[in-house]
Amino acid sequence: MDYQDILYDVSENIATITLNRPDRLNAWTTTMGNEYRHALDDAEGRDEVRVIILTGAGRGFCAGLDMTQLTNIADGNVVVSASSDSKEPSANGNPSLVNFREGVSFPPSVSKPIIGAINGPAAGLGFVHALYCDIRFASDTAKFTTAFVRRGLIAEAGISWMLPKLIGLQNGLDLLLSGRVVMADEAKEMGLVSRVLPAEDLMETVREYAREMAVYSSPRSTRIIKRQIYDAVFMNLAEAMDAANIEMEKSTTTEDFKEGVASFLERRPPQFTGK
Repeated sequence: MDYQDILYDVSENIATITLNRPDRLNAWTTTMGNEYRHALDDAEGRDEVRVIILTGAGRGFCAGLDMTQLTNIADGNVVVSASSDSKEPSANGNPSLVNFREGVSFPPSVSKPIIGAINGPAAGLGFVHALYCDIRFASDTAKFTTAFVRRGLIAEAGISWMLPKLIGLQNGLDLLLSGRVVMADEAKEMGLVSRVLPAEDLMETVREYAREMAVYSSPRSTRIIKRQIYDAVFMNLAEAMDAANIEMEKSTTTEDFKEGVASFLERRPPQFTGK
């Protein structure tokens, strides 16, 4: 596929997706949404890809829905839904996949870890896309705003469910009801991001983290653990324990388990196959 609004690269077992409208702070378009989904599907299907990174070109991560589209909506010329370009994954009986199938909420159903490298402003729909990454690192120039309340809109695309899960009810209400701007250090205090890094170090640090994960983390284990985490949100403790017991028994018969033990005993990097 020839991408127009994103860049897509695969190297060192890492797929990097870069939102690429730097002159508009990578404001979200329908084309960008379709290309992002296509790139994630491609990364999901490649055995050599172990980790996915999402970032933005230039000085922004994503400024939210493109203002041209917002203007058209306000003028009554376009009716859009966050779910309008959704493509449902197969649920396969997994609670997480049944829930993470609407519109922009699909990244948790991708089996590979997605790291958000938040290099600048993340606002509105851009903020939402950052939330659906599994892990978020931010540059010290990053800033965050939900923005919806200041545009006469509501908490869209499942953010009213996801945001309080990540940072707590009080912080979630704060950000959604005020629409205020949160700088990177405060975002870390809230638990919105895992690390804050100097802007010039962000991508290399994220790539080093991803490279280490690609080598030392079993792809089978990361796939199962990610599913466990998102499934567990919809389970009680007993159900989560039962599911873990089943998966643990399965894992002890896999090639990756045998390789993990052997590489530890032999003091060498593992050669995981994902099987």
